[in-house]
Amino acid sequence: MDTTTAEVMAELAALDDPKMREANERLGDDHGVNLTKLRAVAKRLKTQQDLAVDLWATGDSAARLLALLVCRPKAFDRARLDAMLREARTPKVHDWLVNYVVKKSPHAEELRLAWTGDPDPVVASAGWALTTERVAKRPAGLDLPGLLDVIEAEMKDAPDRLQWAMNHCLAQIGIDHPDLRARAIGIGERLEVLKDYPTSPGCTSPYAPVWIEELVRRKENA
Repeated sequence: MDTTTAEVMAELAALDDPKMREANERLGDDHGVNLTKLRAVAKRLKTQQDLAVDLWATGDSAARLLALLVCRPKAFDRARLDAMLREARTPKVHDWLVNYVVKKSPHAEELRLAWTGDPDPVVASAGWALTTERVAKRPAGLDLPGLLDVIEAEMKDAPDRLQWAMNHCLAQIGIDHPDLRARAIGIGERLEVLKDYPTSPGCTSPYAPVWIEELVRRKENA
């Protein structure tokens, strides 16, 4: 470990807050660093690909989150991104890897296709997250009715992370595609996935029929 990596690891250790670690552990994450402070460290370090690679290699979740903020997304080849996703043990590292790195990679579409059918449900959830991104931004070429068929058949019994990602895709299709909205809402109503999910005041329920109707209402009133 070179000096720079050692210094950064020491800084992250100093930022670790036991109370925050305890709160994060309830969500499946295993670090105690305030993310605003982590982003401030990343802003100071700027883009450093070699440092990012070293930080990722430590296996430490806070270090990996920082690595994802200071890396150069297009510098990773497809095989490396696939390996990193399979190494990402916690929800926050997984989510940041997909959203901050893979989505900016020229390999995103290849990985989307490879991951969506992966037998590991956490890997498959990344494929669905990339599919949701395409539904929202580049739907041309996607078989949207076919996606709804798969969601209708598989979402109810899918493991949590995969179910959440499929549900987001269902909602996105309903929000962005008026011709498929009634079907998307109908699937949500029949499957009742996340219907009873506790939602904080002022937040939108992840239950697809409510989510779709609320976001459409906001668009229409914008």
